[in-house]
Amino acid sequence: MPLVRSLSVTSLSGLPPWEDETLPVEDLMFFEISWEVTNKVGGIYTVIQTKAKVTADEWGENYVLIGPYYEHNVKTQVEVCEPNNPAIKKAMDSMKYQGFQLADQFHDKPNLIAHFHEWQAGVGLILSRIRKYPIATIFTTHATLLGRYLCAGNADFYNLLDKFNVDKEAGERQIYHRYCMERASAHCAHVFTTVSAITAVEAENIIKRKPDVVTPNGLNIKKFSAMHEFQNLHALYKSRIQEFIRGHFYGHLDFNLEKTLFFFIAGRYEFTNKGADLFIEALSRLNFLLRVHKSDVTVVVFFIMPAKTHNFNVETLKGQAVRKQLWDTAHLVKEKFGKRLYEALLKGETPDMNKIFDRDDLTIMKRAIYATQRQTLPPVTTHNMLDDSNDPILNTIRRIGLFNNRADRVKIVFHPEFLSSTSPLLPMDYEEFVRGCHLGVFPSYYEPWGYTPAECTVMGIPSVTTNLSGFGCFMQEHVADPTAYGIYIVDRRFRSLDESCNQLTQFMFGFCKQSRRQRIIQRNRTERLSELLDWRYLARYYMYARHLALSKAFPEKFQMDSIVPPLTEGFKYPRPASVPPSPSVSLHSSPNQSDDEEDDDERYDEDEEAEKDRRNIKAPFFPGPIPVGKNQSDAEYQN
Repeated sequence: MPLVRSLSVTSLSGLPPWEDETLPVEDLMFFEISWEVTNKVGGIYTVIQTKAKVTADEWGENYVLIGPYYEHNVKTQVEVCEPNNPAIKKAMDSMKYQGFQLADQFHDKPNLIAHFHEWQAGVGLILSRIRKYPIATIFTTHATLLGRYLCAGNADFYNLLDKFNVDKEAGERQIYHRYCMERASAHCAHVFTTVSAITAVEAENIIKRKPDVVTPNGLNIKKFSAMHEFQNLHALYKSRIQEFIRGHFYGHLDFNLEKTLFFFIAGRYEFTNKGADLFIEALSRLNFLLRVHKSDVTVVVFFIMPAKTHNFNVETLKGQAVRKQLWDTAHLVKEKFGKRLYEALLKGETPDMNKIFDRDDLTIMKRAIYATQRQTLPPVTTHNMLDDSNDPILNTIRRIGLFNNRADRVKIVFHPEFLSSTSPLLPMDYEEFVRGCHLGVFPSYYEPWGYTPAECTVMGIPSVTTNLSGFGCFMQEHVADPTAYGIYIVDRRFRSLDESCNQLTQFMFGFCKQSRRQRIIQRNRTERLSELLDWRYLARYYMYARHLALSKAFPEKFQMDSIVPPLTEGFKYPRPASVPPSPSVSLHSSPNQSDDEEDDDERYDEDEEAEKDRRNIKAPFFPGPIPVGKNQSDAEYQN
């Protein structure tokens, strides 16, 4: 499902048209092969699924996706039909009996492009080159296999990147055969690509080949027609999260929910790679700062990371039941109160509160109050963990002592299961939950791209990322001042762990000090960046990779200047016209107005600021060869 954004917060609609020569797709066949075609394992599934539309629009019937056949996936994600291309149909019939014999099946011999993702699909690439099939091949690594293993083992990965004995390291981890397939695929391919600048550095040292093209990951973005609709959705889903908080913290709800911020981290349960270790340590320091400064802001932090569990925590389920019982009690008393008040007014009498509330009503309310009494602290986790004593998140929480005490300004909720709208605890889909939060925190140590902060950006939610994630590097290259746009980038590459932790703490503390008006302005700016992440813009890097592969495989038919394209350069967003975000001196750009806002002569106008960005935006580099008639200086950034 495409993520939606608002038409009103008009970002830079003048993104440059693709200037590469259009390929004769009617004379070509394009195959894309991956283990995650209709088979969700990780982020590659999202890449292929979201990119499919723009690719199919370009290639039509000449675009074919190949992946593993799983009956349960076919029933829910695939529309079974007969192929229109007779060559494809003949090849599919042949596969049923004697394996894939593709190259000899085409009578008219069109030129073929095959794009292989990751080492699982790379076997086909290696065999096609060994057998000398006339196919232009592309290999994309979304993350090197050995890199994942080294980071999972807490190696000082980036400082030792050029010093690893890769064959020895792969052999010790018993992945040497898979590592060799990955490396052979990269070296056999006509074009080798990866998803980010930081992964390109990794691939050059681990796989021993420098990527030809960096192909950033994108999303399908559907625009809203209503003005500031994403701000309204934030208010709607925030109220639903507040309902969960009322139940989870019953008996200890001594903080103001209107001054409570919701932070979250989500993704695979990779404690170190995803930066959960750094995040929890920073939360401890944030809690100290908020208490020392006597802040009235409370931060509730959600950890959405799937882990092995027995079942729901009884205390958590009880909390939601108590909340619902209180809600029903309040409505019952309200109806009785309203009826008696109505009858008294009809008689022209001044309501007597002693008569309106009888003994039964007071008994009901006292019972409700008694039900909210609690002798234990609100639980940190919503489920009973399978291996509670060895869980790294829970052990770190025990070490720093964040147990949801009354005095703590930072509260923690560990939800070791992916979100679902059918859950009895937090009945929300992931997209709804993200829209209701205030800040996504993803201080990853190893993150080749990072879809979670990208999804936050598209939904207008500020996020924290690092310069060791592909998304963080991409934003540093495209945005002059990412922090002003709600993209906080923690330096984990050139700073010590303690310095990075302090920087993350300051980012979160600064966010907590923002007024509601400032957060609204910042969300507008964050959402304005979403067009950079649209496949309609980023698909051009894949187009260039395909053209480059054809020029290498069939040089007599397809020519391309031998110039190395910039890796991920494109638009450079300028600093916003008003930095830092104006607090109370701004116009209300959202229907939800803060209680403590004041009007002033100096006003903030979202559309006016977006228009200034559009005028001040810097010209992009050409992601392909410089067109004829343009010299090098013409391709540089210009105001």
